[in-house]
Amino acid sequence: MPATLSEFDLIKAFFEGVGPKTDVVGLGVGDDCAVISIPSDKSLCISMDTMVEGIHFLPGSPPQKIAYRALAAAMSDLAAMGAEPSHFTLSLTLPVSNYEWLSEFSLGLKTLADQFHFPLVGGDTTKGPLTISLQVHGLIPTGQALMRSGAKVGDIIAVTGTLGDAGAALTILDRVDDKLLTDGQSFLLNRYYYPSPRIVQGLQLRLLASACIDISDGLLADASHIAEKSKVELEIDSESLPMSEALLVEQAGNACGFALSAGDDYELLFTISESNWEILNEQKTSHIYTKIGRVNEGSGVVVKNNIQSSKSMGYKHFE
Repeated sequence: MPATLSEFDLIKAFFEGVGPKTDVVGLGVGDDCAVISIPSDKSLCISMDTMVEGIHFLPGSPPQKIAYRALAAAMSDLAAMGAEPSHFTLSLTLPVSNYEWLSEFSLGLKTLADQFHFPLVGGDTTKGPLTISLQVHGLIPTGQALMRSGAKVGDIIAVTGTLGDAGAALTILDRVDDKLLTDGQSFLLNRYYYPSPRIVQGLQLRLLASACIDISDGLLADASHIAEKSKVELEIDSESLPMSEALLVEQAGNACGFALSAGDDYELLFTISESNWEILNEQKTSHIYTKIGRVNEGSGVVVKNNIQSSKSMGYKHFE
C-alpha cells in the first residue's frame, strides 16, 4: 500500500464499511449521495461538530483517539435530544493522505460506530490543515425530542457521570510518556480521549426529563442555556457535584472549579420533576445520575456552597 493515497482510494480503503448496515440506510458510502429511509412515525435530529488541530486537540495527537473523541462528542448532541443514532457523515481535511495515520483514524471511528450500530454514509475529503467535521443524524418519535426549554420551577437538576475530568486532562495532555503517568492521570486522559456518549441515558430521559443539554462547554455555561431557554433560575449546589477520585486527587485544590467550568466531559445535564426523579432512581442505571440542584423562579445560574471560586463560565469560541 503506498504511503499516500488519492481521494477515492482513500475513501474506499478506510471509510467504506465504517459502521454496520441498517434498515434506514438504503445506500451509503460510494455514490454521489446517500439514500436514507425515515420511518413515518419518526423525526430526524441533525447536529454537526467540527474539531480543528491546535484548537480542539494538540498537533500530533493519536489519530485513533481523536477520531473516537470527535465522533463521541458529536453523538452527545443526539443523546441530549433523546435521539437514537441513525447514521453520520464525515468531512476530513488532511495535510497529507498518510496510510498509517488514516488506518488508525478509521479504526477509532469504527470502534464507536460498531458499538452503536451507527453507519458512516458519506462525506468529503480534501487537502489542508487537519480538520474533522462530523454531521450526526438520529431518530426520535415525532414530538418527543428533549429540549432546553422545558425546565419548570420545582424541578430537580441532575447530571450523568462525573464532571471536570476532561478539563483536568488538558493540564497533562503534553505528557507523552505513559510510564510516567499516575493511575489518576491515566484515568483523566481516558476521560478526555474516550468520552461516553450517553445515548442510553438520553433514551431513558426522553419521557422523564423536562429539559436536557450535553455538557460540552462546562456545567455553568451549559446550565445557562437551559436557564435562558426555560426562563428560570438554575440553583446548583457545588457540594453535590459528582467528581471522580482521580480529579479529587490530581486537582485537590481546584476540583470543584473544574467540575463547574471545564468542558469536554460530554455528560448530560437535565431537569426533572420530583415524581419522575423517583421513577428514574428505580432503574438499574440509577447510579449514573446525581442530583445537583433545583430550578427556581428567576433567571440565570446560581451556585451554592462554592468555596472554590470559579471565574470561568466555560469555553467560548472567539473570546
